[in-house]
This record gives sequence, structure tokens and C-alpha cells, in this order.
Amino acid sequence: MRRLTRTVAAAALATALALVGGCSSDSDKSESGKSGNGAALEKVTYLTSFGNFGRDSYAWVAKEKGFFKEAGFDVDIKPGQGTGSVIQTITGGQADFGPIDLTGGILQLGNGQAKDFVAVAAIQQRTMAAIVSVEGKNIATPKDLEGKKLADTPTSVVRNLFPTYARLAGIDATKVTWVNGEAQGLIGMLGSGAVDGIGQFVVGQPTVEAVAKKKPVVLPYSNVMQDLYGNVLITSSKIAKEKPEMVKRFTTALLKGLEYALAHPDEAGEILKKNVPAANPAASAAELQLMAAYVRSSNSGTAVGTLDSGRVAKSIALLQGAGALKQNLTPDQIIDFNLAPKA
Repeated sequence: MRRLTRTVAAAALATALALVGGCSSDSDKSESGKSGNGAALEKVTYLTSFGNFGRDSYAWVAKEKGFFKEAGFDVDIKPGQGTGSVIQTITGGQADFGPIDLTGGILQLGNGQAKDFVAVAAIQQRTMAAIVSVEGKNIATPKDLEGKKLADTPTSVVRNLFPTYARLAGIDATKVTWVNGEAQGLIGMLGSGAVDGIGQFVVGQPTVEAVAKKKPVVLPYSNVMQDLYGNVLITSSKIAKEKPEMVKRFTTALLKGLEYALAHPDEAGEILKKNVPAANPAASAAELQLMAAYVRSSNSGTAVGTLDSGRVAKSIALLQGAGALKQNLTPDQIIDFNLAPKA
């Protein structure tokens, strides 16, 4: 970890925060618009989970390396703004696929805030949700968050799951103040001292250190909530029902990009910078190196992308036990196991 952060810290603040807007790959502009077998490419809009950071660079890798094209797709990649926003955009028909935090999706579905979406693959086998601060803020334990000001996007899973995390971690949530921020601006808010902590994924540590010039303090939600998945790929229920084979082809291509990015983090960082010029390739590579442990299951025989019904049921039970769900759910209501990769 020290080696990673030393590498990233050398990056300038101006490049540590990627622009919200994405750009099209130059290589894609010259493509003929046909797949390898000569068929016309199917246009698809994909949302990242949260802005344009290294943790989402695998989509750009799948596009740049031709994995999407080989599968028959012309993919437009746009920056997402967190779980709730990604769900709304996909169910509203403005996008076709995107990753969300599964726990956040369960909360949205179980509390009547969203419907008509299904998960079709896991991106991370463990949740990466966390509160991130820096040294000097007098935050070392979850209890220290009381009396502090935190920032996140309104629809982020970190923020929406916080009441459950607070209950399980022994925090009085009424003593914590939340303010709004945009996905790409949160680390800057922390670095400037405007807030004491931010909602963030644990893999954001290298970028936080590069910007704030201070050692990050990370409070992972997984410390108090076991068995929670991280991000999962979702699509609309309509697309899943009407185009199951298309969903499988897209999922396979995206996961191929994910595995390539994890195996070649430096190249993936450069690919992201090529498509999002303000991205920091060193920070992107460092995020991918940290993310690898969350993507690959502890069971070496389990393929990337698989989802286990029993684990999902445990997550639902945890949220129900904490009083975070208004209605009962079953794993089949949020996961389409017929479309998900098989273990």
C-alpha cells in the first residue's frame, strides 16, 4: 500500500480529480460500425458507478480493447452519480446498463424508491463502501463521526446505507451532518477542509492522499456488515426480459474488460486518461490494484461476476434486522440468476 500511495502522491491535484464528462475514444471514431462478423453494431449506453475514476476504468478498457465491438456493441460510456441516480437513469430509459452497489439497490427496492431493474453480474464480491477522512480530523473510530460534517451525493449508497451502518456501529446518526457534493468534487471538499469526511469506496485511498496530502483514515462498512456484495451490473427488467442473450453478451464483454484492467492496471489507467483527459493514470492504476481483492472471490474456483443466492439472502436479512427495509424481499426479486454468470 505504501508503494502505491507514494506513486500516486506524486500526481498533481489538478489531475487527481477526473472530469465528470466522458469523451469518446479516438480509436472508436475510426471504426466501421460493424462487428467482427460484419453485422451492424448495436448502440448501448452504459453508466459508470460514480464519476470517472480508476475503479470504473474497466468499461473504457472493454471499449478500447475491442471487447464490446467483438460482442456486437457500440457503447457510449457516461459518468454515473451513485446507486440511486444510476437506477433512475436506467429504468427511465436513458441508459441500458450500469453498476450499482447491491445493498443500495436492495434498499431502493425494499423501500419502494425504485423498481423495474435487475442485477445480472457481480463486479465486487465484497462491499467497498466506507467513510473516508484524513489525519487531523480526530476520527479514528465510527463513534468519532458524531459532531462531524460529511459530504456525499444524495443518491450514493454510502449515504443511504449510513443509518444502518450507524445503528450497527453504535453511532448516533442524528449527531452527524451530511452536505451534498458531486461525485468528482468530494475528494476536493475533503482536501480543502470544507468537510471532515466523505462517502467513498475504500479504493479511493490513493486519490485522497494525492489530493489532501494527508494519510487517509478509512472506516469500511464491511467491518460491521458482513456478506454484503459491492457493485453489481444492472439493466432494466424490460431489457432483461426481452433481450436476454444481448444482456449475456454485454455482461461477458464488460467482465472481460474488468479482468483485463485488473491484470494490467497501468495500461488501464492510461486508457482512462486517453478517454477522460483529466484523469490521473497513477491514481487509477492504484485503485485497480486495491480493488482486485474485492473482485476476486476468496474461493479461487468461483468465476468473476458470479452471485450467490444465499449471500444475497443474508444481506437482505441483515437489513431487515436493522429495520432498514419496509417490505420483505427475496434474492430473485433483485437478481436475475438466469442471466448472471454461473459459479
